[in-house]
Amino acid sequence: MRKSFGSDNHSGMHPAVMRAIVEANAGDAVAYGADPWTARAVGELRRLAGGDGEVYLVLNGSGANVLGLGLLLARHEAVICAESAHINTDECGAAERILGTKLLTVPAPDGKLTPELIASRLAGRGDEHFAQPGVVAITQSTEVGTCYSLAELRKVREFCADNGLRVFMDGARLANAAAYLGCTLAELAEQADVLSFGGTKNGAMGVEAVIVMRSGDAANAPYLRKQHMQLSSKMRFLAAQFIALLDDDLWLQNARHANAMASRLAAGLADLPGVEVVYPVEADAVFARLARQHVAELQREWTFHVWDETTSVVRWMTAFDTQERDVDDFLASIAAVARR
Repeated sequence: MRKSFGSDNHSGMHPAVMRAIVEANAGDAVAYGADPWTARAVGELRRLAGGDGEVYLVLNGSGANVLGLGLLLARHEAVICAESAHINTDECGAAERILGTKLLTVPAPDGKLTPELIASRLAGRGDEHFAQPGVVAITQSTEVGTCYSLAELRKVREFCADNGLRVFMDGARLANAAAYLGCTLAELAEQADVLSFGGTKNGAMGVEAVIVMRSGDAANAPYLRKQHMQLSSKMRFLAAQFIALLDDDLWLQNARHANAMASRLAAGLADLPGVEVVYPVEADAVFARLARQHVAELQREWTFHVWDETTSVVRWMTAFDTQERDVDDFLASIAAVARR
């Protein structure tokens, strides 16, 4: 069976994560997080992130985003985000529906917000007829596979602090950004008030962490997590997944491997006629433009998604379990259709 290049969600579980779940299945444990697995996972995540806040395990990325934003927003406030942000494009209006907020989107060709782009959505502050910008949501790594540098994150953070804005970081692929930048989780986390740290796309079955950097912002988190239906009764099985990922920095090893496979794929495309890589390859995604007929032909044998039908741009994703031979076989197929 051919390896999917459609999404890092298509991959299975890392064997270490599977073993951890099986081991956690022995005997009984108190529900809703009052168990030793959750205490261990949350304590380790808190240590890695720094700050004096709290960590909450949730079931999926959309739930993490809604919970994280909800901790920072007043009822009349809006969220500034890139047009391509997951909260705007792929979550069925969850933030608007559940939180009642408004998303103030900004065109960001490389997926990254800047102080100048954020400033463009600050008109109307102080006017009761407008939803008031309260939170800036950034995605690390972005939806187009780029990564904010630490310097770029600091500029956004400083601008937001100077303008009374809070920062939420969607970290569904935070591990891939850390691997690319060669930085610690704490260096990324300190640039946000609240962030998510994704496990699902990094070899877990299904778990994300919401990290609240300051304890004052966490007061309502237990109640909101429950209201948003993100409190798992058998929390030990979520926690066991993170314990496995954190052990010996497996999360970072997985991300480095996925990134390396994306780089291998991009390098192999360099000399192919009619194939253009359209964004820098910095995480586990390759975005490329090729002829529509070539896309259709490739999709007969391989699984991947068309990112933009109007410009014939596709997205090819790698994962922790993508092998070099998978990439090379895929490249051979791309070359075969591109050279016709």
